[in-house]
Amino acid sequence: MSLRDAVNQSLETYFEQMDEQEPTDLYSMVMNEVERPLLSYVMEQANQNQCRAAAMLGLNRGTLRKKLKIHQLID
Repeated sequence: MSLRDAVNQSLETYFEQMDEQEPTDLYSMVMNEVERPLLSYVMEQANQNQCRAAAMLGLNRGTLRKKLKIHQLID
């Protein structure tokens, strides 16, 4: 299964569970749900090296560091 297929399946399940309720702030919720595990996994693959992880993600180190703090993955 591709990542796209997994996301589509997860969204389909989410909307089915919502029944008739209208979701709010969906974009922010999805980004937060995806970003934290992505950052955590890449940091693990980079052996906690922020420069290497930033390069893997296509981010500059400062942006990565800010995101790691937001998701409480570093102090």
